[in-house]
Order: sequence, then structure tokens, then C-alpha cells
Amino acid sequence: MLWALSLPAIATQPVPGRTVESVRTWLLDQNPELQALGLEAEAAEARIVPAGALPDPSVSIAFRGLDPDRPWRSQDASDEVEYEVRQRFPLWGKRTLARTAARQEAVATGLDRSAAAHDLLAEAEAAYVRYWHADEAVTVLDRRIALLQQIEEMASVRYALGRAAQQDAIRAQVAQTTLHRERIERLAAKHEATANLNALLGRQANARLASPEGPPVLPVHSPDLSNALDTADAHPAVRSQQARAEAAHTNVTLQRRNRFPDVTVGVGAMQFGNGIESTALMLEVEIPFQQRARRERERESRLLEQAALARKALALRAIEGRGAAAWAQWNSARERRGLIEDTLLPQADANYQSALASYQVGEVDFGTLLEALDEWQGADLAQVDALRDELLGAAAVRAIEGEIR
Repeated sequence: MLWALSLPAIATQPVPGRTVESVRTWLLDQNPELQALGLEAEAAEARIVPAGALPDPSVSIAFRGLDPDRPWRSQDASDEVEYEVRQRFPLWGKRTLARTAARQEAVATGLDRSAAAHDLLAEAEAAYVRYWHADEAVTVLDRRIALLQQIEEMASVRYALGRAAQQDAIRAQVAQTTLHRERIERLAAKHEATANLNALLGRQANARLASPEGPPVLPVHSPDLSNALDTADAHPAVRSQQARAEAAHTNVTLQRRNRFPDVTVGVGAMQFGNGIESTALMLEVEIPFQQRARRERERESRLLEQAALARKALALRAIEGRGAAAWAQWNSARERRGLIEDTLLPQADANYQSALASYQVGEVDFGTLLEALDEWQGADLAQVDALRDELLGAAAVRAIEGEIR
């Protein structure tokens, strides 16, 4: 019955894949890793209040004046019972420091989720680009195969008229077979991209994805590399290490405060028979006797602070390195795509049209026509590949500068 009730919700849930935005939305809502990190962040926030809370009080009861031979005897007028309640009070701002350190750790854990979201979004966008690219490449290959079929028919007609050799039609068939083999490889790449994208989205590997409505739109907001790297220190991975360094610094201060002893306050009452004979007030102070242990704990906290600062510097350099490499890939692919679109494609198109017209009147051989077709459609496929590389670079750049909704 529960399964039947859940069917409407499942049926109305949109299938991702039509746009890159649908992939981003699904990942942020459904990715298991992000869900786990979100729960860990909530758990870290739940540790803030207990970190600065008072320790639980202790209650004790003591029976005095018992007969060693008969300790189980019933109480009488000579029985003495002592009751005591104790509460330890951390002083010198230790509770505030502990709560501050826990809050800083919670901030770091939340930033870990944001950093993971940045990386997962970049991976999902890259997987979606490959998913789209495989479809687009297959479309280009299908168009190329259709053109080869037309050329094969033309060669067969010319052969029937005695104007061309039978080898021309056979060469066209061989070229088609080669393209069919490449088409199979492109379809395999699509299946691989589909499996990778579904894995990132937390779906079954063979789950259906919607067909892309067009090339993914992945804008890069930074005008140049320097501007993109200026935002590296605001990346969640860097800020997370900074928060951990602050928590480690707070812990250094807390360990220094531990040089000063805490106090324990207690109240008690002495029962004699059925009445309270006396009351007591107790004040207990710790003796800072284990100085070596305290010094080692302080040393440990200082080393952890230095390690956290080193990790922050390492994270910053790693982000800058990834950003520079991604920017180079994106910029190079963009320039290559522009060259193909503005220069190579028009030239290859004109060359093919000229070779086709010349072949029809017998001015060039069939090999020249095939070579012109390969150059023309190869440029078309190279444009799609260049756009893929540009979008992959853009996804990597956006992981450095992007914002999460």
C-alpha cells in the first residue's frame, strides 16, 4: 500500500538530463554524499551546546555505624546516613572557549559540505557535457554517413554510365563502415557518461536520462585568470581549513587555561535516626600536579594549530593550481573553437562543394571528393570536440569561482 501511495510522487518527479540546471538541482537534492555531509554538519552543530555545558552533578549516599557482622540489619535510632551532592564548575572561561571551538568545528564541517558540493557539481557538469557531446557527435557521424550514401549512389550511377570505376562505390562503402565503427565507439562513450552522471546523481547506473535540449550553458564570470584566482581564498575548502585553524587556536587558549584549577562545590546532610543531625558545605580545588602532562597537551594543541594553517595554505595552492589549469584548458578550447567556426568550417565547406561539382563533371577523381568530405565533416566534428573541451574547462573554472544555490 505504501508503494502504491508513493507512485504519484515518483511519476511526477522530473527526470534530469534535459538541461544542466536540472542536473545541478537533482545533485544538490539527491546526492548521497551531500546528504551524509549535511547530516554530519547538523551533528557538529548539535555538539556546540554540550561542549560548554556544566558537567553532570554527582550524588552519593553513605551508611555509617553498620555492624560488620550484620550489615543488612534494619535501621534503628543509632543508624547514621550521609547524603552529598557535588557539582564541578570549570572556571576562567573554559566553557566559553570549549563552546567556541565546537562552533568553529561545526562551521568547518558545514564548509566541507560546500566544498564537496563544488567538486561534485563540477564533476556532474563535466559528465553532462560528455553525455551531450556523445549525442552531438553521433548526430554529426549520422550526417556524414548519409552524405557518403549519397556519394555512393552518385558513384554507382557514374559507374553504370561508364564514367567512373566500380572502386569508387566500394571506397564509399568502406568509408561508411569505418564511420559506423566510430559511431559504435561514440555510443559506448555515451553509455559510460550516462552511468557516471547517474552515479553522481545517486541514481541507478542504467536509469533513464532526458535528452539534452542543446549545448550546456556554463558561463565563466571572471574576465581573466587573475580575477578568477583572486576568489580562491573564498573557496569553501580554504575557508574550512581556516575555520579548523581558528578552532585549533581556540583550543590552544583552552589548554593554557587548564593550568588554572577548577572547583567543585558540594552540599551534604547527616541523618541520625529519623532526623537530620547536621549539614555540610564542601569546596574542592584540583591540585595542578601533573605539569608535564599539561605541557604536552599544550604542545599538542600548538602543533595542531600549525598543521591546520599548513593545510589551509596547501588547500589554497591546490585551488589556485586547479584554477590555472582549468582556465588554460577553457581558453585554449574557446580559441580553437573560434578558429574552426570562423575559418576552417567555411573553407572546408567551400572545398567540398567545389570537389562535388568537379566530380560530377569528371574533373577530379573520387579520392579527392572523399578527402574533401572528410575535411568538411571532420571540421564539423572537431568543432563539437572543441566545444566539449571548452565546456569541460568552464565546469572546472566554475568549481573555483562558482556559487551554490
